[in-house]
Amino acid sequence: MIAKLHYISQGATPQDHLNNIHSACAAGAELVQLRLKKMDLKTVLETAKKAREITNHFQTRLIINDYYKVAAEVKADGVHLGKSDTSPTIARKGLASWQIIGGTANTLTDCQKLIEQKVDYIGLGPFRFTETKDNLSPVLGEKGYTEIITNLNSKTPIIAIGGITLNDVLDIMITGAYGLAVSGEITQDFNKISKFKELINGSKPLEQRWEPETPKN
Repeated sequence: MIAKLHYISQGATPQDHLNNIHSACAAGAELVQLRLKKMDLKTVLETAKKAREITNHFQTRLIINDYYKVAAEVKADGVHLGKSDTSPTIARKGLASWQIIGGTANTLTDCQKLIEQKVDYIGLGPFRFTETKDNLSPVLGEKGYTEIITNLNSKTPIIAIGGITLNDVLDIMITGAYGLAVSGEITQDFNKISKFKELINGSKPLEQRWEPETPKN
C-alpha cells in the first residue's frame, strides 16, 4: 500500500535535507523522498544512509530520487525516476522485489509508457508552476489531471505534484488522483502534514459531495 502523502525533501545543503526529513517524520509523514540535485554520488550515498537511519527510527518509508543503485545499497523502500533518468525496467533489475518504483509523467502517453514498464505509482504534474524543479513541463491544473486520469483508466496510483498547497487538496482529489506529493508547503510548516492527511483521507468524489435538501415541514 503506497502512502497518499509524499513529502519531498528540500534544503540548501544535505544536512538541511536531513533536518527537514527528520521534522517531517516527527510530524507524522508516512513517506519521504530524498531529492538531492547537482551533488556528487558520494554525497548522495552518505546522505541517503543517514536518511535511512532517520526514517527507520520513525518507521517511515524512504524513497530515493533518481539514484536507484543508492536506493538498493541503503535498502530504501524504493526509487523515484524522472523522465530523463534510468528507465524503470532497468532499475527494477537492480532492486529487490519489495522495493517500489515511481516515475514522473506529464502527459497521457507518459503515463501509459510507465504503466507498460510496471511502475508502482506515477508522479503526475506539475499541478502549477513551481520553482523547485528546473525545465518544468507544461502545467496541468485540475482540468489536465481529470482528462489524463479519466482517459488512462488505470489502477496504478496517480500522485499529483507541483506547487500544491492545502487549498488545492480537495480540488485535486476529485480529479481521481490517488494522493499528493508536497515539498515547499510542508517545508515551511511541518504541522501542515496532519492537515494534508486529514483532507486527503477525508475528501469525497465529486458525485458523493452532493447532499439532498432536507424536506421542509
